[in-house]
Amino acid sequence: MSDSHVKAPDTQAPGDGVPTEPPMPTEPTEPSRWHNMFREITTGSAIISVLAVLLALIVGAIMIAFTDKEVQASAGYFFSRPGDMLGAIWNSVSGAYSALFQGSIYNFRRDSFADGIKPLTETLTFATPLIAAGLGVALGFRVGLFNIGGRGQMLIAAAIGGWVAFSFELPYGIHMVVALIAGILGGALWGGIVGLLKARTGAHEVITTIMLNYVAFYLVSYLLRDGFLKAPGSNNPKSPATLETAVFPDLLGPKYNLHFGFILVIIATFFTWWLLSRSNLGFQFKAVGLNPNAARVAGISVKRMYVYAMLLSGGLVGLAGINQVLGTTTSGFGAGIDSGIGFDAITVALLGRSKPWGVFIAGILFGAFKAGGFAMQAAEGVPVDIVLVVQSLIVLFIAAPPLVRAIFRLPAPGVARKALPSVTKEVAAK
Repeated sequence: MSDSHVKAPDTQAPGDGVPTEPPMPTEPTEPSRWHNMFREITTGSAIISVLAVLLALIVGAIMIAFTDKEVQASAGYFFSRPGDMLGAIWNSVSGAYSALFQGSIYNFRRDSFADGIKPLTETLTFATPLIAAGLGVALGFRVGLFNIGGRGQMLIAAAIGGWVAFSFELPYGIHMVVALIAGILGGALWGGIVGLLKARTGAHEVITTIMLNYVAFYLVSYLLRDGFLKAPGSNNPKSPATLETAVFPDLLGPKYNLHFGFILVIIATFFTWWLLSRSNLGFQFKAVGLNPNAARVAGISVKRMYVYAMLLSGGLVGLAGINQVLGTTTSGFGAGIDSGIGFDAITVALLGRSKPWGVFIAGILFGAFKAGGFAMQAAEGVPVDIVLVVQSLIVLFIAAPPLVRAIFRLPAPGVARKALPSVTKEVAAK
């Protein structure tokens, strides 16, 4: 064979149409610890709750400005003197929220610190039943139960515990404990009925709790009017005053309304946290709440968990009811003793993400709204309904996390790093 027929080696360039080996893939850069921490914060549920409150306050500020008479008057000549309208908006909003702060946290206009801190004690007093009832609703949420029967459970707890508080003469301290236990058991009994109906008949807890709210209201109304809860010689549907031996002691003296009930809700928060996070029963509650069918396959009695959960939920809400009798309305109570707390507790539980300490903080926030709302109305003439609108907006924004994330441009939760394809991993291994 001649040299002319010897095949030359392949020296074509990569661009001459001859396929080349793919470049070695590079591993994606591992995100830093601070990046992971930032993502965890911005995609967590806590930041959604905080931003929901912030958005509600912003919308509330807009409504305060629109309802202010000076703002409305200056809007008529806005294009000639826009500064007047902007100044009026600032004065109305800053004045309203300043009054809210001074009516709920600290009043700088008082002469002494003891007087200035009184609004904070009022906030904690308003928050006490909200926290207790919110814990009960949150516990139900964790088991997959929607307990909206707080009103009925509070009324039954107030009726039973209040009857013990004004009917029996017992030594100081013992009387308070007996009345407290009676009220908690009353709320647990009323909630346990819902759990039993759910376990035995499959009745939906929303329907049964609503119906039992009406039953409790009319039953307690009858007992206050013609039954054993009626005050002797009184034509008003009101109970007798709580005996001194059963009244919660004041925490900071008679000058303040804050009482021993606040210590009880702190203990209740610790108990609920331990129950849901550290106990075997709490583990079963969580399993049933996540997937009752899987929990049943794992050997957990789902029906029994429903009964236990509603007993405990009703007992915590009952703590809110007896708190009103022994701590707040000691001069006697009527059928409206719940004061809407049973329904506000649902909002508190949602804002707290059904976590005990989250509920505790949310209860204090709503207590501040209640205490400061009256100060806003008295000092600035802002309708107290604005506070109710802000509370409703908080629930609205919490129920729509994608809306909050879109407004603040937060990353979506659960975004994992892209993994290398299996084929690329094999090539990289070679």
